[in-house]
Amino acid sequence: MTENNYWQDVLVSLRRIIRATDLQSKRIFKACGLTIPQVMVLRAIETLGDVTVKRISADVSLSQATVTTILNRLEDRQLVERVRSQVDKRVVNARLTELGRETLNTAPPLLHEQFIERFESLEDWEKTQVLSALQRVATMMDAESLDAAPLLDIGAPDHSR
Repeated sequence: MTENNYWQDVLVSLRRIIRATDLQSKRIFKACGLTIPQVMVLRAIETLGDVTVKRISADVSLSQATVTTILNRLEDRQLVERVRSQVDKRVVNARLTELGRETLNTAPPLLHEQFIERFESLEDWEKTQVLSALQRVATMMDAESLDAAPLLDIGAPDHSR
């Protein structure tokens, strides 16, 4: 009798998830020249209007330091501008430029947007089961305390692969 090595199937599934994320990142970069976190930040600014780094950070679930780095790159490309609040001059907000709006309109849907739509269509018990299984896998990989930002590829995708 052969022993079933479920762990091999789990690792293959994990590699597929990582690969799907990587491919979508490359597609987005090719379509609009932006990384996934850059698109996320631009969309947050579009939705929230003139907004602080702290508020963007909370909206996109990235650290304030990561959001600041992303904003610096977006500002260098003239996709966002920083403006002082008229109410409180100590507060600096990020704002989309017209070029930022145009660039954002060329960005394809993010992988997680499709995922959310499909995930939300699941029954509640299925959602709980998926979440529980993924949390357990993260714990087994000693990954539960890692920041998710590196997976989101802050820099430009590596096209040498």
